[in-house]
Amino acid sequence: MQNGLYVSLSAQVALQKRLDTVANNVANMATAGYRAEETKFDTVFDQAKTGPVAFASVGDSYISRLAGPTIRTDAPLDVAVQGDAWLSVAGPAGPLYTRDGRMTMDASGQLRSVSGQPILDMGGAPILLDPQGGPPTIGRDGSIQQNGNLAGNLGVFTFDPRSRLTRGASGAIASSAPARPVQDFTKIGVIQGHIEGANVNPILEMTKLIAIQRAFDNAVATSNDSDSSLQNAIRSLGPTS
Repeated sequence: MQNGLYVSLSAQVALQKRLDTVANNVANMATAGYRAEETKFDTVFDQAKTGPVAFASVGDSYISRLAGPTIRTDAPLDVAVQGDAWLSVAGPAGPLYTRDGRMTMDASGQLRSVSGQPILDMGGAPILLDPQGGPPTIGRDGSIQQNGNLAGNLGVFTFDPRSRLTRGASGAIASSAPARPVQDFTKIGVIQGHIEGANVNPILEMTKLIAIQRAFDNAVATSNDSDSSLQNAIRSLGPTS
């Protein structure tokens, strides 16, 4: 079998995964706190051949840690996280993490994310405020005050740079390593009345879509050429009557 068929097929599989990733980023350009998903590919060499034949791997997806733009809303329950840190929310199997700081307060005074997940404090407990206590004041360290009294504290956490981030329920993030609560708010903090926008560059993503489509077309053309040459060889070298 010709190597070109295998190489072009591996390229098509890799490009399809990259296309799906870029399309998902484009679809979430307006999602607050969304972190873009990227794909990295490794070259795989066929060890069974005497000469090196390179294939594209299916690709390994990862979540970008670049921050998005800060958008002012002036809403008292909106917060934007500054620095490489995350808010904590309750997930189905444990705490998850998010950069989407659009919070709401239910009738009982519990703080929830925009998707309804309870917002957690440093100890992993839900945060309860006084529903009749008026708009809260949120400090840089996540402290929450109502009527001049401390009512709670937002949990702000960091991840080990080597940890792998994956998407969990309602777009929140899960980490392969335990998160650490932030103690030093010199470079990390939260800003009340702001939210973080998606860290997706629309122009760059659209440029990627065009480049991927062209590369995919080239891979298909290569596959067709390889198949055509193989069929011609079979017809030329096959037995004749």
